[in-house]
Amino acid sequence: MAARDIDSFLGYLQSVRRLSDNTLRAYACDIQQFAEFLAGALGEGGAFKWRAVDYPLIRRYLSYLQQGQYSRKSVARKLSSLRSFFGFLLREGKVQANPAAAAATPKLAKRLPRFLYDDEIMAFLEAPDTDIPLGQRDRAILETLYASGMRVAELVSLGVFDVDFGTREVRVIGKGDKERIVFIGQHCVNALRRYMDNGRDVLLAEARRRGRQTADEALFLNKWAGRLSARSVRRLFNKHLLTASLQLDVSPHVLRHTFATHLLDGGADLRVVQELLGHVSLSSTQIYTHVTLAQLKREYEAGHPLETRAAKTLGATER
Repeated sequence: MAARDIDSFLGYLQSVRRLSDNTLRAYACDIQQFAEFLAGALGEGGAFKWRAVDYPLIRRYLSYLQQGQYSRKSVARKLSSLRSFFGFLLREGKVQANPAAAAATPKLAKRLPRFLYDDEIMAFLEAPDTDIPLGQRDRAILETLYASGMRVAELVSLGVFDVDFGTREVRVIGKGDKERIVFIGQHCVNALRRYMDNGRDVLLAEARRRGRQTADEALFLNKWAGRLSARSVRRLFNKHLLTASLQLDVSPHVLRHTFATHLLDGGADLRVVQELLGHVSLSSTQIYTHVTLAQLKREYEAGHPLETRAAKTLGATER
Protein backbone atom coordinates (compact mmCIF):
# COMPACT_ATOMS: atom_id res chain seq x y z
CA MET A 1 0.00 0.00 0.00
CA ALA A 2 2.77 2.44 0.97
CA ALA A 3 4.79 1.75 -2.18
CA ARG A 4 1.71 2.12 -4.38
CA ASP A 5 0.83 5.50 -2.84
CA ILE A 6 4.40 6.74 -3.28
CA ASP A 7 4.41 5.60 -6.91
CA SER A 8 1.10 7.39 -7.53
CA PHE A 9 2.52 10.58 -6.01
CA LEU A 10 5.66 10.40 -8.14
CA GLY A 11 3.54 9.75 -11.21
CA TYR A 12 1.53 12.88 -10.43
CA LEU A 13 4.71 14.95 -10.04
CA GLN A 14 6.03 13.68 -13.35
CA SER A 15 2.89 13.91 -15.49
CA VAL A 16 1.11 16.94 -13.98
CA ARG A 17 3.84 19.08 -12.47
CA ARG A 18 6.47 17.91 -14.98
CA LEU A 19 9.33 17.91 -12.52
CA SER A 20 12.83 16.91 -13.57
CA ASP A 21 14.24 13.43 -13.00
CA ASN A 22 16.63 14.75 -10.34
CA THR A 23 13.75 16.37 -8.42
CA LEU A 24 11.68 13.19 -8.68
CA ARG A 25 14.54 11.15 -7.25
CA ALA A 26 14.86 13.59 -4.34
CA TYR A 27 11.12 13.31 -3.58
CA ALA A 28 11.26 9.51 -3.81
CA CYS A 29 14.22 9.36 -1.42
CA ASP A 30 12.58 11.72 1.09
CA ILE A 31 9.22 9.92 1.15
CA GLN A 32 10.80 6.46 1.29
CA GLN A 33 12.97 7.53 4.21
CA PHE A 34 9.89 8.72 6.09
CA ALA A 35 8.05 5.48 5.27
CA GLU A 36 10.89 3.48 6.81
CA PHE A 37 10.82 5.70 9.91
CA LEU A 38 7.06 5.29 10.14
CA ALA A 39 7.28 1.48 9.91
CA GLY A 40 9.72 1.50 12.84
CA ALA A 41 7.67 4.00 14.86
CA LEU A 42 4.50 1.91 14.57
CA GLY A 43 6.27 -1.23 15.75
CA GLU A 44 6.10 -4.74 14.36
CA GLY A 45 2.43 -5.13 15.23
CA GLY A 46 1.37 -1.75 13.92
CA ALA A 47 -0.56 -1.49 10.69
CA PHE A 48 1.11 0.74 8.10
CA LYS A 49 -1.42 3.48 7.45
CA TRP A 50 -0.80 7.06 6.36
CA ARG A 51 -3.85 7.99 8.45
CA ALA A 52 -1.86 7.05 11.56
CA VAL A 53 0.50 9.96 10.96
CA ASP A 54 -0.25 13.03 13.07
CA TYR A 55 1.54 16.26 13.92
CA PRO A 56 3.41 14.82 16.97
CA LEU A 57 4.74 12.00 14.80
CA ILE A 58 5.98 14.52 12.24
CA ARG A 59 7.73 16.37 15.09
CA ARG A 60 9.33 13.10 16.21
CA TYR A 61 10.59 12.53 12.68
CA LEU A 62 12.10 16.03 12.46
CA SER A 63 13.87 15.46 15.79
CA TYR A 64 15.13 12.12 14.47
CA LEU A 65 16.61 13.89 11.43
CA GLN A 66 18.23 16.59 13.54
CA GLN A 67 19.77 13.97 15.82
CA GLY A 68 21.07 12.27 12.71
CA GLN A 69 23.03 15.46 12.02
CA TYR A 70 21.15 16.39 8.88
CA SER A 71 21.63 20.03 7.97
CA ARG A 72 18.80 22.50 8.41
CA LYS A 73 18.58 22.77 4.64
CA SER A 74 18.13 19.00 4.28
CA VAL A 75 15.51 18.87 7.05
CA ALA A 76 13.62 21.75 5.44
CA ARG A 77 13.63 19.96 2.07
CA LYS A 78 12.41 16.68 3.59
CA LEU A 79 9.62 18.50 5.42
CA SER A 80 8.60 20.21 2.19
CA SER A 81 8.47 16.79 0.49
CA LEU A 82 6.19 15.49 3.24
CA ARG A 83 3.90 18.50 2.94
CA SER A 84 3.53 17.88 -0.79
CA PHE A 85 3.02 14.13 -0.33
CA PHE A 86 0.35 14.43 2.36
CA GLY A 87 -1.30 17.21 0.38
CA PHE A 88 -1.56 14.73 -2.49
CA LEU A 89 -2.97 12.02 -0.19
CA LEU A 90 -5.50 14.52 1.17
CA ARG A 91 -6.74 15.30 -2.34
CA GLU A 92 -6.96 11.58 -3.02
CA GLY A 93 -9.06 11.06 0.12
CA LYS A 94 -6.52 8.77 1.77
CA VAL A 95 -5.94 11.00 4.78
CA GLN A 96 -8.25 13.44 6.59
CA ALA A 97 -5.64 16.16 7.16
CA ASN A 98 -2.11 17.14 6.21
CA PRO A 99 -0.09 16.48 9.41
CA ALA A 100 3.03 18.17 7.99
CA ALA A 101 1.29 21.46 7.23
CA ALA A 102 1.60 22.85 10.76
CA ALA A 103 5.25 21.88 11.28
CA ALA A 104 7.60 24.87 11.32
CA THR A 105 10.31 24.91 8.67
CA PRO A 106 13.81 25.21 10.17
CA LYS A 107 15.20 28.70 9.72
CA LEU A 108 17.96 28.77 7.16
CA ALA A 109 20.92 31.10 7.20
CA LYS A 110 20.58 33.51 4.29
CA ARG A 111 23.64 33.45 2.09
CA LEU A 112 24.14 36.03 -0.61
CA PRO A 113 24.63 34.48 -4.04
CA ARG A 114 28.15 34.54 -5.44
CA PHE A 115 28.59 36.56 -8.61
CA LEU A 116 31.47 37.61 -10.83
CA TYR A 117 32.74 41.18 -11.08
CA ASP A 118 33.21 42.88 -14.44
CA ASP A 119 36.88 41.98 -14.83
CA GLU A 120 36.21 38.40 -13.72
CA ILE A 121 33.37 37.83 -16.17
CA MET A 122 35.41 39.23 -19.06
CA ALA A 123 38.37 36.98 -18.25
CA PHE A 124 36.03 34.01 -17.97
CA LEU A 125 34.22 34.64 -21.26
CA GLU A 126 37.55 34.94 -23.07
CA ALA A 127 39.02 31.74 -21.56
CA PRO A 128 37.87 29.21 -24.25
CA ASP A 129 40.14 28.70 -27.28
CA THR A 130 37.87 29.83 -30.12
CA ASP A 131 40.24 28.48 -32.78
CA ILE A 132 38.84 24.98 -32.18
CA PRO A 133 35.20 23.74 -32.47
CA LEU A 134 34.76 22.86 -28.79
CA GLY A 135 36.20 26.21 -27.77
CA GLN A 136 33.73 27.98 -30.04
CA ARG A 137 30.95 25.97 -28.41
CA ASP A 138 32.17 26.75 -24.90
CA ARG A 139 32.42 30.47 -25.63
CA ALA A 140 28.84 30.41 -26.98
CA ILE A 141 27.65 28.56 -23.86
CA LEU A 142 29.25 31.00 -21.42
CA GLU A 143 28.02 34.00 -23.42
CA THR A 144 24.48 32.59 -23.52
CA LEU A 145 24.33 31.87 -19.79
CA TYR A 146 25.59 35.34 -18.91
CA ALA A 147 23.51 37.19 -21.53
CA SER A 148 20.21 35.49 -20.73
CA GLY A 149 20.34 34.34 -17.10
CA MET A 150 18.88 30.97 -18.04
CA ARG A 151 19.49 27.84 -15.99
CA VAL A 152 21.92 25.17 -17.19
CA ALA A 153 19.07 22.66 -17.56
CA GLU A 154 17.30 25.17 -19.78
CA LEU A 155 20.45 25.77 -21.83
CA VAL A 156 21.15 22.11 -22.62
CA SER A 157 17.53 21.57 -23.71
CA LEU A 158 17.69 24.36 -26.33
CA GLY A 159 17.09 23.48 -29.97
CA VAL A 160 18.57 25.19 -33.01
CA PHE A 161 15.22 26.79 -33.80
CA ASP A 162 14.78 28.26 -30.32
CA VAL A 163 17.15 31.12 -31.15
CA ASP A 164 15.89 34.03 -33.25
CA PHE A 165 18.92 36.03 -34.35
CA GLY A 166 16.77 38.73 -35.94
CA THR A 167 15.02 39.70 -32.71
CA ARG A 168 17.83 38.38 -30.46
CA GLU A 169 15.27 36.34 -28.53
CA VAL A 170 15.55 32.80 -27.19
CA ARG A 171 12.60 30.56 -26.34
CA VAL A 172 13.24 28.76 -23.06
CA ILE A 173 11.29 25.94 -21.40
CA GLY A 174 11.75 26.41 -17.67
CA LYS A 175 10.61 24.69 -14.49
CA GLY A 176 7.15 23.17 -14.62
CA ASP A 177 7.38 23.10 -18.43
CA LYS A 178 6.70 26.86 -18.51
CA GLU A 179 7.80 28.74 -21.60
CA ARG A 180 9.36 32.20 -21.51
CA ILE A 181 11.35 34.45 -23.79
CA VAL A 182 14.80 35.70 -22.83
CA PHE A 183 17.07 38.10 -24.67
CA ILE A 184 20.69 37.97 -25.80
CA GLY A 185 23.05 40.79 -26.74
CA GLN A 186 25.24 41.22 -29.79
CA HIS A 187 28.30 39.65 -28.10
CA CYS A 188 26.29 36.51 -27.50
CA VAL A 189 24.85 36.57 -31.04
CA ASN A 190 28.37 36.77 -32.48
CA ALA A 191 29.56 33.83 -30.37
CA LEU A 192 26.52 31.73 -31.25
CA ARG A 193 26.81 32.47 -34.97
CA ARG A 194 30.49 31.52 -35.01
CA TYR A 195 29.76 28.27 -33.21
CA MET A 196 26.77 27.36 -35.38
CA ASP A 197 28.44 28.30 -38.67
CA ASN A 198 31.76 26.65 -37.88
CA GLY A 199 32.27 24.60 -34.72
CA ARG A 200 28.88 22.88 -34.68
CA ASP A 201 29.10 21.90 -38.34
CA VAL A 202 32.57 20.43 -37.78
CA LEU A 203 31.31 18.35 -34.83
CA LEU A 204 28.37 17.05 -36.88
CA ALA A 205 30.52 16.21 -39.90
CA GLU A 206 33.10 14.34 -37.83
CA ALA A 207 30.42 12.33 -35.99
CA ARG A 208 28.69 11.38 -39.24
CA ARG A 209 32.01 10.34 -40.77
CA ARG A 210 32.45 7.96 -37.85
CA GLY A 211 28.91 6.62 -38.29
CA ARG A 212 27.63 8.05 -35.01
CA GLN A 213 24.03 9.07 -34.40
CA THR A 214 23.80 12.85 -34.10
CA ALA A 215 21.41 15.15 -32.22
CA ASP A 216 20.68 17.39 -35.21
CA GLU A 217 17.95 19.33 -33.39
CA ALA A 218 20.06 20.17 -30.31
CA LEU A 219 21.78 23.55 -30.19
CA PHE A 220 24.72 22.58 -28.00
CA LEU A 221 26.50 19.33 -28.90
CA ASN A 222 29.11 17.23 -27.14
CA LYS A 223 32.26 16.11 -28.94
CA TRP A 224 30.37 13.18 -30.48
CA ALA A 225 27.59 15.49 -31.74
CA GLY A 226 25.09 14.22 -29.19
CA ARG A 227 23.10 16.58 -26.97
CA LEU A 228 25.32 18.16 -24.33
CA SER A 229 24.52 17.27 -20.70
CA ALA A 230 24.36 19.54 -17.65
CA ARG A 231 27.23 17.55 -16.13
CA SER A 232 29.39 18.31 -19.15
CA VAL A 233 28.62 22.02 -18.75
CA ARG A 234 29.91 21.78 -15.17
CA ARG A 235 33.14 20.18 -16.39
CA LEU A 236 33.80 22.78 -19.06
CA PHE A 237 32.90 25.49 -16.55
CA ASN A 238 35.59 24.29 -14.14
CA LYS A 239 38.11 23.97 -16.97
CA HIS A 240 37.69 27.58 -18.05
CA LEU A 241 37.61 28.90 -14.48
CA LEU A 242 41.08 27.42 -14.10
CA THR A 243 42.22 28.92 -17.39
CA ALA A 244 40.95 32.34 -16.29
CA SER A 245 42.65 31.93 -12.87
CA LEU A 246 39.34 32.29 -11.02
CA GLN A 247 38.37 30.47 -7.83
CA LEU A 248 36.79 27.03 -8.26
CA ASP A 249 34.15 27.13 -5.53
CA VAL A 250 31.38 28.31 -7.86
CA SER A 251 28.96 26.47 -10.13
CA PRO A 252 27.55 27.36 -13.58
CA HIS A 253 24.62 28.88 -11.69
CA VAL A 254 26.94 31.76 -10.77
CA LEU A 255 26.43 33.18 -14.26
CA ARG A 256 22.69 33.38 -13.55
CA HIS A 257 23.49 35.25 -10.32
CA THR A 258 25.89 37.50 -12.21
CA PHE A 259 23.29 38.25 -14.87
CA ALA A 260 20.70 39.32 -12.28
CA THR A 261 23.15 41.32 -10.16
CA HIS A 262 24.59 43.22 -13.11
CA LEU A 263 21.12 44.05 -14.45
CA LEU A 264 20.02 45.49 -11.11
CA ASP A 265 23.30 47.37 -10.74
CA GLY A 266 22.57 48.87 -14.14
CA GLY A 267 19.17 50.14 -13.02
CA ALA A 268 16.86 47.36 -14.27
CA ASP A 269 13.45 47.04 -12.60
CA LEU A 270 13.17 44.17 -10.13
CA ARG A 271 10.02 42.77 -11.76
CA VAL A 272 11.70 42.79 -15.17
CA VAL A 273 14.55 40.74 -13.74
CA GLN A 274 11.98 38.41 -12.15
CA GLU A 275 10.38 37.77 -15.54
CA LEU A 276 13.71 37.22 -17.26
CA LEU A 277 14.81 34.72 -14.59
CA GLY A 278 11.47 32.91 -14.68
CA HIS A 279 10.90 33.31 -10.94
CA VAL A 280 7.32 32.64 -9.83
CA SER A 281 7.72 34.72 -6.68
CA LEU A 282 9.28 38.16 -6.45
CA SER A 283 10.85 37.14 -3.14
CA SER A 284 13.16 34.77 -5.04
CA THR A 285 14.50 37.73 -7.01
CA GLN A 286 14.78 40.13 -4.09
CA ILE A 287 17.90 38.44 -2.74
CA TYR A 288 19.81 40.15 -5.55
CA THR A 289 18.88 43.54 -4.14
CA HIS A 290 20.81 42.57 -1.01
CA VAL A 291 23.81 41.78 -3.18
CA THR A 292 23.71 45.15 -4.88
CA LEU A 293 23.21 46.97 -1.57
CA ALA A 294 26.21 45.17 -0.13
CA GLN A 295 28.22 46.25 -3.16
CA LEU A 296 27.00 49.84 -2.77
CA LYS A 297 28.11 49.83 0.85
CA ARG A 298 31.58 48.60 -0.09
CA GLU A 299 31.84 51.26 -2.80
CA TYR A 300 30.70 53.93 -0.34
CA GLU A 301 33.19 52.93 2.33
CA ALA A 302 35.99 52.71 -0.24
CA GLY A 303 35.21 56.03 -1.91
CA HIS A 304 33.93 58.42 0.78
CA PRO A 305 36.81 60.57 2.12
CA LEU A 306 35.76 60.40 5.77
CA GLU A 307 35.18 56.66 5.61
CA THR A 308 38.57 55.96 4.05
CA ARG A 309 40.26 58.26 6.61
CA ALA A 310 38.49 56.46 9.48
CA ALA A 311 39.56 53.10 8.10
CA LYS A 312 43.21 54.20 7.91
CA THR A 313 43.07 55.60 11.45
CA LEU A 314 41.56 52.36 12.76
CA GLY A 315 44.24 50.34 10.98
CA ALA A 316 47.03 52.46 12.47
CA THR A 317 45.51 52.12 15.97
CA GLU A 318 45.30 48.34 15.66
CA ARG A 319 48.96 48.15 14.67
